[in-house]
Amino acid sequence: MTKNQRGKLHVFALGGLGEIGKNMYVVQYEDDIVVIDSGLMFPEEDMLGIDIVIPDISYLIENQSKLRGIILTHGHEDHIGGLAYILKQVKAPVYATQLTMGLIEHKLREAHVHDVKRIVVTNQSEIQLGRLKASFFYTNHSIPDSVGVCVDTPEGLVVHTGDFKFDMTPVNDSQCDFHKMAEIGRRGVLCLLSDSTNAERAGFIGTERSVGDSLMEVFRKAKQRVIVATFASNIHRIQQVVDAAYHHGRKLAVVGRSMVNVVNIASDLGYLNVPKDLIIEPDEINRLPAHRVAVISTGSQGEAMSALTRMANASHRKIEILPGDTVVIAATPIPGNERMIGRTVDQLFRIGADVVYSATSHVHVSGHGAQEDLKLMLNLIRPKFFIPIHGEYRMLRAHAQLAESVGVKTENIFICDNGDTVEFSGGKARYGPKISSGKVLIDGLGVGDVGNIVLRDRKLLSQDGILVVVLTLSKANGTILSGPDIISRGFVYVRESERLLDDANNVVNQTMEKCMKDQVSEWASLKTSIRDSLSKFLYERTRRRPMILPIIMEV
Repeated sequence: MTKNQRGKLHVFALGGLGEIGKNMYVVQYEDDIVVIDSGLMFPEEDMLGIDIVIPDISYLIENQSKLRGIILTHGHEDHIGGLAYILKQVKAPVYATQLTMGLIEHKLREAHVHDVKRIVVTNQSEIQLGRLKASFFYTNHSIPDSVGVCVDTPEGLVVHTGDFKFDMTPVNDSQCDFHKMAEIGRRGVLCLLSDSTNAERAGFIGTERSVGDSLMEVFRKAKQRVIVATFASNIHRIQQVVDAAYHHGRKLAVVGRSMVNVVNIASDLGYLNVPKDLIIEPDEINRLPAHRVAVISTGSQGEAMSALTRMANASHRKIEILPGDTVVIAATPIPGNERMIGRTVDQLFRIGADVVYSATSHVHVSGHGAQEDLKLMLNLIRPKFFIPIHGEYRMLRAHAQLAESVGVKTENIFICDNGDTVEFSGGKARYGPKISSGKVLIDGLGVGDVGNIVLRDRKLLSQDGILVVVLTLSKANGTILSGPDIISRGFVYVRESERLLDDANNVVNQTMEKCMKDQVSEWASLKTSIRDSLSKFLYERTRRRPMILPIIMEV
């Protein structure tokens, strides 16, 4: 911040506004910065070859000396998945509840990130972060130990709800802190940042326990094996699968790397109650009668390499889904994943499996509050100013309208994009300066080394392929000693396009002759001439524009 902005409070997001995922929110007062959540998002369709996307944290790197801590609201990937990458670039203590800390410690070990100060918090904790002070309140979500955060600043209280719903009969009997939320509201809240995921959905979100009843019924009717696919981090759902398997006398195999990790961590920390001898190794499945076996796995989003998809395609090393098996997909599609899930469901039906999924049965309940949940939160916290977060733009807009309906003034509602700041001073608020923000693309071990140019090239390759032209020139007089040799990949099938490639060869030869006649010898100019003439010729003949890569050698 510049000098004339000192003494003011700024609230903004580096991720999580106008999108689902890579949540990262910043509260800054003078020289004190607190970050809430460090998530990732999964790539969009046009991000070819990209594994994950994290927020651009260049602002935090530039202001490293002001960073007082990173607070994590819960253990879902879109809130903790980017932490290991971020802690390689900035240093800060990390604050999280016990289960969330257990999950991130595993991630940090895998990423070889060490020397990170980690502090476990509860709803009774208060932590001093420079001139800011953070406290916590428990919420209901689809993973235990979820919290909202109240940041006490010299300008007033800033409350971040985290992901939440109001579940009156939660699976783990852990009620949300109604009284603490109401007490915070009574103290007077300057600004509320609240989850907008289900802002377009009417009513209250149902209780997770209703899914447990449906799973019990599925297990009761199943004649052979039961395979349940769900999110690895949905520990409440995992507990209900454990309970159903135990109640119906089935052994349970856990499949999928992330599922195994989460089950082990949650069991060790006491967040999963797994009866002794219930869990078996996947190798043991075929040694037991089919009606005595259940499987819980990853793959609820139809991911190509997930356990469920590989089982459906008979490419899993240890488990193959057979006719008569019951497959439960206990999740709803993340926007954009509908086609992948549809293909997986189709394949399961082709095999002869009985498929139970959210479109046909009550096997999923959202962990995000609907409109009445959101109104209740607004009425408990009673903020003066409101910033809807965590959702696509239409969801933020719908949440803003809900806030108006419960009495928040229209002029006190700020619908922001990532990098937009809201500036508070003297009880007033306005849009502040824009902060650098954006997306950092992770491809394998590369962080940020794939940008728009590389994605453009990948898109071009995926559409029309590549043509490599290899030439060998004489160092003495510049004449062609061998070639041109043309190699096609993803453009045309060589054996059926010999005439086209012969004509392309002639175009290259003619281009080289013209360049020599004009005494053009610089390689860059030669390559450009070859690329331009060949591109024009191929488009006229095929209406395609492959990537053309001239390679010139000199002997």
